[in-house]
Amino acid sequence: MIETLYGDESLAVVNKPAGLMVHDSKLARGETDFAADRLREQFGRPIFLVHRLDRATSGCLLLAFDRETASLLGKTLMSRAVEKDYLAVCRGWPAEQAFVVDHPLDGGPGKPEKKPAITRFARLAATELEIPSSEFATSRYALLRASPETGRFRQIRRHLKHLSHHLIGDSSHGDGRHNRIFRQLGVHRMLLHAWRLSFDHPHTGQRVRAEAPFDAEFSRALALFGSDAVSAFEASTFEVSALGATRPD
Repeated sequence: MIETLYGDESLAVVNKPAGLMVHDSKLARGETDFAADRLREQFGRPIFLVHRLDRATSGCLLLAFDRETASLLGKTLMSRAVEKDYLAVCRGWPAEQAFVVDHPLDGGPGKPEKKPAITRFARLAATELEIPSSEFATSRYALLRASPETGRFRQIRRHLKHLSHHLIGDSSHGDGRHNRIFRQLGVHRMLLHAWRLSFDHPHTGQRVRAEAPFDAEFSRALALFGSDAVSAFEASTFEVSALGATRPD
């Protein structure tokens, strides 16, 4: 069962596991297990996906139970009134504590037209491992909060590649040497997690806030950052709170 972070009669936010495709598409390549199918069975009713997450990305996924709610949420998403915060682990130490990437991106395979793409980043913690990397005696990594203002194809992953601070575990846009280091440490997944989602409920107007817990491998990666990461979370974590929210035991 996929964990429900928030739910009411018109919408839900769930915690999508890493490695599970959201829905069938040209990228499925013979895959038969999809989050959309699981959620229809789990909730026992039709579901309408409001946004998407890559197969390898875990975390907050927003869905509606009727077309009207889906349309209203889609308009909210397009107006950038939805706050989305991701956690990402990248190679190297970005020089600035907070920075913005404004770099146009195409729409992916078969969609060559480039459109504006903006992501805000904040460096939450950094670590240096006593593991050689290329010509260096150690390997450096940073834990980032990424807040995309637009929703382009693989936006965070491609923006990090543009900075040469490749996302760890990304087999398409990452750095194979650093991916191998993390596999040796027991982390085999891509380290991108849709951590928090916040938006005004389209029917009640109340603020809905959801925060997705980490799986075992993401937690193992976070442990490499020690108390710095814990302090960063304590300073920015919020409670899930909204009228009618349901949280399974």
